[in-house]
Amino acid sequence: MKKTQPDTLDFVPQKDIVYNKLLPYADRLDAESNDILSKIKGNLGRAVQLREIWPGVLFWTRKLSTYMRLYGRKFSKEDHVLFIKLLYELVMIPKLEISMMQGLARLLINLLKKRELLSREDLELPWRPLYELYDRILFSKTEHLGLNWFPNKTLILFLSLPSCRYFSEAATQEMLDEWRPLLCPFDVTMQRAISYFELFLPTTLPPELHHRGFKLWFDELVSLWVSVQNLPSWEVVSIFTRILRSLNLPVGTSQMIVPRYVTNAYDISHVVLWVSALLGGPSKQAQAQLSGLFNSITSFFHPSNHGRWLMKLMKLLQRLPASVVRRLHRERYKKPTWLTPIPDSHKLTEEDITDFVESMMQPVLLAMFSKTGSLDAAQALQNLALMRPELVIPPVLEKTYPALETLTEPHQLTATLSCMIGVARSLVSGGQRFPEGPTHMLPLLMRALPGVDPNDFSKCMITFQFIATFVTLVPLVDCSSALHERTDLTEVERELCSASAEFEDFVLQFMDRCFALIDSSTLEQTREETETEKMTHLESLVELGLSSTFSTILTQCSLDIFKVALEKVFNFATTNIFETRVAGRMVADMCRAAAKCHPAESLKVFVPHCCNAINQIAVNEEVLNEEELDKEFLWNLQLLSEVSRVDGDKILPYRSELVQILQLTLHLKCKQGYTLACNLLHHILRSTALIYPTEYCSVPGGFHQPTGDYLPIKDWGRPGDLWNLEIQWHVPSVEEISLAFYLLDLILQPELQRLKRFAEGEQDMSRDDVLQSLTIVQHCLLGAGGLMPPLKGEPIPELVHSMVNLDETTLYTGMEYDKSRENYRDAICSVMKQLLQYILEHSEDDTKSLFSIIKIISDLLHFKGSHKHEFDSRWKSFNLVKKSMENRLHGRKQHIRALLIDRVMLQHELRKLTVEGCQYRSIHQELMRDLLRLSTSTYSQVRSKAQNVLFTALGTYNFCCRDLIPHVLEFLNPDNSAVTQQQFKGALYCLLGNHSGVCLANLHDWECIALTWPAIVRSGLSSAMSLEKPSIVRLFDDLADKIHRQYETIGIDFSEHVSSEEEVAQGLKRQELKNSESCLLVTASHCSFVSHSRPWKFEHIAIGFLSLLLRDDHQLPPAAVLFFVKSLNHESLYVRKVAISAVAGIMKQIKRPHKKVPVSPLDGTVAGDRADNQWLQYNSSTLPRTHVDWDQCLFVEKTHWGYYCWPRNLMMYAPQEEQPTQNLAREEMTEWEQIIFDHFSDPVFINQFIEFLSLEDRKGKDKFSPRRFCLFKGLFRNFSDDFLPLFRPHMERLVADSHESKQRCVAEIISGLIRGSKHWSFSKVESLWELLCPLLRTALSNITIETYADWGTCIATACESRDPRKLHWLFEMLMESPVNGEGGSFVDACRLYVLQGGLAQQEWRVPELLHRLLQYLEPKLTQVYKNVRERIGSVLTYIFMIDVNLPYTQPTTSPRISDFTERILLRLKPLNEGDEEIQNHVIEENEVGVQDERTQAIKLLKTVLKWLIASAGRSFSTAVSEQLQLLPLLFKIAPVENDDSYDELKRDAKTCLSLMSQGLLYTEQIPMVLSVLQEIAGSSSWHARYTVLTYLQIMVFYNLFTFMSDQKAVNDVRALVIKLLEDEQLEVREMAATTLSGFLQCNFLSMDAPMQAHFEALCKTRLPKKRKRDLGSIVDTIPSADLVRRHAGVLGLSACILSSPYDVPTWMPQLLMDLSAHLNDTQPIEMTVKKTLSNFRRTHHDNWQQHKQQFTDDQLLVLTDLLVSPCYYA
Repeated sequence: MKKTQPDTLDFVPQKDIVYNKLLPYADRLDAESNDILSKIKGNLGRAVQLREIWPGVLFWTRKLSTYMRLYGRKFSKEDHVLFIKLLYELVMIPKLEISMMQGLARLLINLLKKRELLSREDLELPWRPLYELYDRILFSKTEHLGLNWFPNKTLILFLSLPSCRYFSEAATQEMLDEWRPLLCPFDVTMQRAISYFELFLPTTLPPELHHRGFKLWFDELVSLWVSVQNLPSWEVVSIFTRILRSLNLPVGTSQMIVPRYVTNAYDISHVVLWVSALLGGPSKQAQAQLSGLFNSITSFFHPSNHGRWLMKLMKLLQRLPASVVRRLHRERYKKPTWLTPIPDSHKLTEEDITDFVESMMQPVLLAMFSKTGSLDAAQALQNLALMRPELVIPPVLEKTYPALETLTEPHQLTATLSCMIGVARSLVSGGQRFPEGPTHMLPLLMRALPGVDPNDFSKCMITFQFIATFVTLVPLVDCSSALHERTDLTEVERELCSASAEFEDFVLQFMDRCFALIDSSTLEQTREETETEKMTHLESLVELGLSSTFSTILTQCSLDIFKVALEKVFNFATTNIFETRVAGRMVADMCRAAAKCHPAESLKVFVPHCCNAINQIAVNEEVLNEEELDKEFLWNLQLLSEVSRVDGDKILPYRSELVQILQLTLHLKCKQGYTLACNLLHHILRSTALIYPTEYCSVPGGFHQPTGDYLPIKDWGRPGDLWNLEIQWHVPSVEEISLAFYLLDLILQPELQRLKRFAEGEQDMSRDDVLQSLTIVQHCLLGAGGLMPPLKGEPIPELVHSMVNLDETTLYTGMEYDKSRENYRDAICSVMKQLLQYILEHSEDDTKSLFSIIKIISDLLHFKGSHKHEFDSRWKSFNLVKKSMENRLHGRKQHIRALLIDRVMLQHELRKLTVEGCQYRSIHQELMRDLLRLSTSTYSQVRSKAQNVLFTALGTYNFCCRDLIPHVLEFLNPDNSAVTQQQFKGALYCLLGNHSGVCLANLHDWECIALTWPAIVRSGLSSAMSLEKPSIVRLFDDLADKIHRQYETIGIDFSEHVSSEEEVAQGLKRQELKNSESCLLVTASHCSFVSHSRPWKFEHIAIGFLSLLLRDDHQLPPAAVLFFVKSLNHESLYVRKVAISAVAGIMKQIKRPHKKVPVSPLDGTVAGDRADNQWLQYNSSTLPRTHVDWDQCLFVEKTHWGYYCWPRNLMMYAPQEEQPTQNLAREEMTEWEQIIFDHFSDPVFINQFIEFLSLEDRKGKDKFSPRRFCLFKGLFRNFSDDFLPLFRPHMERLVADSHESKQRCVAEIISGLIRGSKHWSFSKVESLWELLCPLLRTALSNITIETYADWGTCIATACESRDPRKLHWLFEMLMESPVNGEGGSFVDACRLYVLQGGLAQQEWRVPELLHRLLQYLEPKLTQVYKNVRERIGSVLTYIFMIDVNLPYTQPTTSPRISDFTERILLRLKPLNEGDEEIQNHVIEENEVGVQDERTQAIKLLKTVLKWLIASAGRSFSTAVSEQLQLLPLLFKIAPVENDDSYDELKRDAKTCLSLMSQGLLYTEQIPMVLSVLQEIAGSSSWHARYTVLTYLQIMVFYNLFTFMSDQKAVNDVRALVIKLLEDEQLEVREMAATTLSGFLQCNFLSMDAPMQAHFEALCKTRLPKKRKRDLGSIVDTIPSADLVRRHAGVLGLSACILSSPYDVPTWMPQLLMDLSAHLNDTQPIEMTVKKTLSNFRRTHHDNWQQHKQQFTDDQLLVLTDLLVSPCYYA
């Protein structure tokens, strides 16, 4: 079996599918694959040469992908490279339609998949074409205008990933040059650039090329990452801090997690990759951090915690071990390939692995019982156990044994069992690391038996799975005799041998359990008589679990055990009589399992018994005609039919008995009886006619050797050996085939003749008889389908014109068809056609027979011995089992033998089912017309069944859709008056298609679309169409919806760049072009002829279809343009909407191109504001205010150019005189332009149009519409100011009207005008602004709450991607005086909002305006009105946005935060001086008189708070040092309780603190923050001291790793908390205790001896004796300092106890004892102790049995006293 191939192949295959070599007909495959491959290469080459993309190239590339599914990459390296290059070029053809491109891209991805097959030397791909394709599709300029339709875009993403390995060495530098200019952090292009880098940068260069690879960009991009979220130097620490933050865990007591706009939540899969790649190495730093990470979040995994974050944590848990295993596999076990090998210094050492597994164990064990189910934990354990079984399995076993004993916690059992299934393989195979593993197996199996429990379904299933998994791995053979015979056994092996004597016991007990299960699920027990007789879903699952587990057990056990088991099953099955529906099926399954394992032994028992029983009952003649048969008779028949599903040659001895039974029972009157007989027939035929493996043992050759020389124990958990699988195949022998044909002649022939006579009207049959005959025919076909050759018939010519041959390829599947015998497939086919005609004419309501006929037709077309859906579900379950048992560490297909055999079998089935690209023959045509007739018949169930078969067939035969469409459309034709409503509906369903198959209404083929779309629209006039029926309305909606969803722009002409001599091709091209032009015209004119008698629904459909025909490479015919322009004023809203988008698209189509010239600017080395981009910035002294200046000024429209660096060539517009002329006369225009010009110059049309636009659509829901904006922009761009005079009066009227819909309409026109005036001359622009400025002023003074967002959008849209110097009129007008109090506070806020919208679009290019605005705003910061304050806060954020501190970036010339903060702090001084609490006592009216400094300062503070809150979410980096100076103030104000009734000032202060505490800190900032906190902790207000603690909790957790790497900081925090424990205020003390316990719990501080001693000492503080005072006065006494210190000690101890809620560390018992001494102290101490004890009891209650062990007996006594409440009756 080793690889000796090249004798039959003349090349070395790249990587073929090994399973093919194990098929019984493997020797024929090389010749077959050679033949197919040469055909593919020849035809594909020819198709490309003739430039016939469709159908030639498409057809043969599809064949290539099928070839790869069947043979893997079975071609030489040269071919592989050529295929890739060919496909790469095909995918990049510029005008290729998208669906073809996706098909080709899929295949290309598949070819590029296995990266070890091709090295960089073998293949080099250019990167630019891929980037251009990408850009064209993802950032399409015309898609939003409806000129291109790309439904799903994700595929191309995947293309770039494998391709980037093969880009050239110079590619990195070229890419950087191309995309660096896009890196402007304030612009959306930043995301675009980063996504390009992510997709395209090659990262697999060999080390000697690194200087041309990642070294060019690594530092730059990484430092950008670090600083955008302001992190210091590159350290592992920072990465882990970030990971922890991104898990979004709830922390702290204030519970105020503010939604962060810049959610830095990383994708878990990226986190996992980072972590697993950083492990190991000399410094071991990553592992330390990882342990820290898991320590700090372990308690979140405990099953009692649940929240949104849980999913993320579980994902992390599941993927991290898998990732590390993948890395280990690559380092240790993978075959070396051309990829750079990993240097030894960076490989994982044994010690690294152990550390990693240890750090993961604790959270994984907790997660086993989590609420989301134990699956994630089981996968994690499976991977961890591969690396270190001795660390992983024992703790899991410790949890499993108790779980198997308990009866009260079923969830615990299912969880532990599913985890055990994960580690099964590591447990059973033992190995050097965990030799005692296998000894646990038998105890586990025996204890799992009670799980087979009829009352608990999920427990039952998991037990079956558990037993099956373990048994598959282990041969159940009793080896106890080996103890005496062999002396060379190790200790463990001896133990195993003696234990294996229990196997027999186990098998028998398991069977008893199963029998009990079956007894409790008979029909009589579980249902009333009236209910259904089928199995319920749960019962069928149990049946499946039971039968598969039982057959696994029997396969794996030795012959002795098998015989005992067989006897037991036989007795059970024959001494009872079961009903055949539920219990009967289960028992029969068990018998079948026995028969399959050892057919000879089993058949000898079962067949004679069943045959006798049946014959005895059948002696009595009447039985055969009874409606209800005897139970015993049915049961024996069922048993016989299941037992006969065995190896064919074992059935031969019993042929005469079986044939006799068949003749006796096939014509029973009782339906149940003859169905069982048909099953028997089906099974006999199947087992004689098919190819299948006959055994699935885990060791080849079974276990029947004597133990002296073969010891089964050695095979526990052994993987199958691919090269010596020794599969036992069943290949039909001559006798078996002759038996099959004998049965067909005997049984099928007469039935066919009866049916034929019936169809010709010569013989009468009752419906039941017809159904019986059909059932027999169907089962014969199912059983012997593999023996019958496919249907014959003439191919149908000229469906499609192609110059390449499109033949089908036939695959050999081990069957030589015998031509001498009758082809029953043809015979059945002809009878069925006659019968169908007869039934449809005479008795159309006989639906059961029709169902049966539909099934038979479907099998006639496709069935060769296995069904697609069965194959799919087997493939799925194969993959599931493979996943749960595979060994990812060693790889190389080390699967169990049974799995490998199954995979080979699946390969055989795959070959049988591959039917792609079959030729469409006349016989298929007839059958498909029959199916169509059934699909449009009267009964809906018949229709839907027939449609499903029809859709499958449509996908199978080439181009048959073209043949069928006209027949479907006949039913929709309005001239055809004989159509019934059912036929109409059926035809619509046929057009709609099912969710996976072909959709006839939307084939990618002009000829079909030109037929179907007009027909759908015309069908509105059909007499059968009634919109009263909701089902028909819904159908039309679905159809229109599906076409809109799936439609992709279809290519018209492919202009390739290869020139060749062949005139033929050229001729064809021209012809095609003509066709396509006429197609567009035909379709368009069909649809636009919409008469008014047709219902509105169809007008909608028609205009919808028409809008899909817009494209950017061909203009619509003028008639269609006219139709769309007229539709702008249609009375239906939907039509108007579509027309607006369409006209905007048409404007784009007829736009005249503007000329651009390259300019090469200077080269700057740093980013930011520098001398060479100074000229881009707004400067009021050099604005272009005259004609001359305007023409000389170079305008750069896009905001990102020039910020980071200049592109090599900057394209700028050429001067005015070289551009196309504006204001053409009507004569000079094209026909299209004239249509638009005429309508828009017509005042009546415009009046109507504006009238419609200013109606409201849905009240309160409408927004500024980008579609309308595009329409206006197009109008003013293409026709410059021709229509302005007509629009002007309307605009002036609308601006004065404050209705929201009117305002919105005018905003859309104005933004369209401003953007459309891009290329106007200076004089026109100037006059435009003279008109607009007053309009905008009016608009802004009329602004209302409903419209301010629209005006903001309007100005922002107008400023987007425009040079600020071009819009200087607008900016100057907006800057006039935004906050002037005219029109009230609301108008002020709105003006600011609009101004902010415009400035934000300009980003870094308007520093001067920002300075002016800041100067203007600073005196106004003490605004009274809240909405103005909020707006100012937001504007300030934008003003300082540009002040970022990025690497390689110059300091900005825009305003800076630091200067601003200094000025603010000066004005806030009065607040810092006084000590009294700051009240918000400003009366909210402008009272007369100057207010004192203090009130001014309070007002100022309010605005500053608004600014801090706004900037926390939006800006790139938090300015820590500046904000720290404000902290003391905030602590003073923030309230302690969570109460919303506080005034605005306090609430804002609280939000601000919460946001600041979550900010990222760098190491150098920590001391600054801590010193501020220490200072505040000494303040006199206890509120401030209390708030310090809450701030500290959140800050430490969010920056955990940064803190932990700085020992001094940790000590400072600790000292601070311990100091506050002794605070005089009770609330502060309690908060300090909570904080301490939190820090201990996340392992930030550790419980050490000095700390414990400190608390114990504090506890011993003596209290003064209680003197006998009046009871009344006790309350008033102030707690002395002693009491405070004593309470502090107690609180400290209680914090330590509460810090480990789920386990009992060694120090805990002693602390509990210390605490209990204080139970009777004075209040507040007593309260604290009580609370602590009740909490301890609550959290440790679940696992108290385990926790008890930590305490001594005396301690337990004391504890029990404390925890049990004192008795009332003492």
